Amino acid sequence: MPSVSAEGAFDIPAGAHFNQDKLAKVGEFFRNEVTIGKIPGAILLIQQHGKPVYYESFGVQDVVSKAPITDQTIFRLFSMTKAITSVTAMALVDEGKLKLEDTVAKYIPSFANVKVGVEKKADDGKTTLELVPPIRPPTVLDLMRQTSGITYGFFGDSLVRKTYATANLYDGDFDLAEFAERIAKLPLHNQPGSLWQYGHSTDVLARIMEIVSGKSLLEVEREKLLDPLGMKDTAFFVTDPEKQKLLAQPMPNDSNFRVGRENDPTVSKKWQSASGGMVSTMSDYARFVQMLLDGGKFEGRTILSPQAFKLMTTDQIGPGSGVGRDFFYFPGDGFGFGLGFAVRTDPGNAKPPPPGSLGELKWDGASGCYFVIDRKQDMFFVLLEQTPSERQRIQRSVKLLIYEALEN
Repeated sequence: MPSVSAEGAFDIPAGAHFNQDKLAKVGEFFRNEVTIGKIPGAILLIQQHGKPVYYESFGVQDVVSKAPITDQTIFRLFSMTKAITSVTAMALVDEGKLKLEDTVAKYIPSFANVKVGVEKKADDGKTTLELVPPIRPPTVLDLMRQTSGITYGFFGDSLVRKTYATANLYDGDFDLAEFAERIAKLPLHNQPGSLWQYGHSTDVLARIMEIVSGKSLLEVEREKLLDPLGMKDTAFFVTDPEKQKLLAQPMPNDSNFRVGRENDPTVSKKWQSASGGMVSTMSDYARFVQMLLDGGKFEGRTILSPQAFKLMTTDQIGPGSGVGRDFFYFPGDGFGFGLGFAVRTDPGNAKPPPPGSLGELKWDGASGCYFVIDRKQDMFFVLLEQTPSERQRIQRSVKLLIYEALEN
């Protein structure tokens, strides 16, 4: 990967379909965001046909140190961690160590006793939570497509979410095994398979990955994914004092990521949060996204079989699946969900529709980190930033600018 540019100097490689003058507007947008103090900085890579089309950093990684952002700057990924966990899980499915139809209870017996929380309203208007048996047990497939009924407790006001919020899920120094047991004691938000419901499904999946591999989550991720891709700086914690100097920080007045327990990556703990705890660099994450753009292969190595890749990138919750959409449906309008990330299925209801191609893959995280994969254009872009309150606005604006610069 070439060195990142901080001056906006870049050359469009042969065969790429981008207008350089229009791409320059991307830089103007980000430099303005930095100038007006909305964000400390960001780094953006657009790659087409395997070559960087645009690769630029803006601002600083930390307004205190004023250190510049480079391709080695370390960013907290938050929910973009889920994509890494999910791809590693599918590699285990490829090996036959894991089956999508397996019940969660096959690996974690306490899930055999799980109940579903149903809200009941009494005559006096008071709402109570009734616990009922699941119609069917949650499966590995449910964990991967976020239909297990496992939720989060840091958004929404349903009684099950409130139960999560008051359950002290994050108390003490616990590992994935203990965390899965804590989740198993809580009610499911809905019947398994009935609703796309964002939550700790990926953490329970990670515990199963540990059980079937006989290794820690990070060990199995390194073996199946991180090492084969050369993702040397992707991990859960940054304990090396020199590397800690490379951590990107949000603006001091925009540092609340609102995700329940916000781990300090400089303090090593037992829990490896498979749903939101990883850190990475542009140099690393671009390799991961290029592998997905290339259908599960990277530089001649097969990470996922064609069958596994197709499963991951096919909408699993669309018409005929029986899955409804929660009020908090984070894939967004026009998107279904595969096994780990959103899949574009239609233009959506907005007029005009947001840019992009059908089959687009995407996900983002609470810090603003964001990736989009457009296989029809043989193109992806990765945006890394640490700006929780500005992220949605920035993501929409940047995607629009990128597609306005794309010439068919």
